[in-house]
Amino acid sequence: MGRLIAVLLFIAVLVPGVLLARAWGLAAGRRAVAGGGVELVEPTAEGMRTLRRQAVHGRRVRRLGLLAGIAGIVAGVIVLAEESIFLWVPILVVGLILGVLLAEATRPRPRWKTAEPARRPRRSEQISGWLLWTMRVVVLVQLAVTVALWQQEQLEDPVAVAALAAPGLAWLLAEVALLRILLRPMPADGADVPVDEALRTWTAHLVTASATVLALLPLGVLLLRAGIDPDGISEGYDFLPVGLVAGGFSALASGVAVAAFLITWLRPVRSSARALAG
Repeated sequence: MGRLIAVLLFIAVLVPGVLLARAWGLAAGRRAVAGGGVELVEPTAEGMRTLRRQAVHGRRVRRLGLLAGIAGIVAGVIVLAEESIFLWVPILVVGLILGVLLAEATRPRPRWKTAEPARRPRRSEQISGWLLWTMRVVVLVQLAVTVALWQQEQLEDPVAVAALAAPGLAWLLAEVALLRILLRPMPADGADVPVDEALRTWTAHLVTASATVLALLPLGVLLLRAGIDPDGISEGYDFLPVGLVAGGFSALASGVAVAAFLITWLRPVRSSARALAG
């Protein structure tokens, strides 16, 4: 009976990860609608220039993230020598994702004429509230688990600091980007409205997915470590290790799934229409 309950508990803990992956799969439809809206209209000359500027800015800042990841790997080799080999991929991933977040948080404001009086879209028009609040909850849970394990001396100081800094910084950059696209006024020219909506949609999903990935992956590792380590489990809780291990696998699988969807959002917004003569 105990084994059956453990199996059911394991399956139940995996369900949220499946639901999260499904929600991001549905978000692909929002991307298709936003991208299709840009293709159906002919943006103004300023709208086309905005698309080009946004694409160039994104590529440049993401390259900085790549360089930061490579620099982190080099620093790890210098400090830890061959022991750093297992940290190369995590460091590179953190650098790349932080580059994506920084690019979205620092995007230049469009130079088109804004509507008067100023009109701003609702948050629900940019991204699903379920995805947004899931990101926030996951980050908070990851930070709480890290602090708890750190206080129990199950994490070394450098590991704990890194596990707190990366998701915390990612969350901060994500909230900055989300606030900017929420407060930015809509364009006055109706031909640029689909472009503006697509740019907002892209940014909202990119930063939400990035922060979610940087929280889920370390959370999964921490839960697996706590569940597998017998010293970290209190006596008398037979199902606690099962729940922790299941939660760890669920977090890791969800992080990988969201990362796969994140890659599909990296392609910049494009319009095949010819710009109007300015």
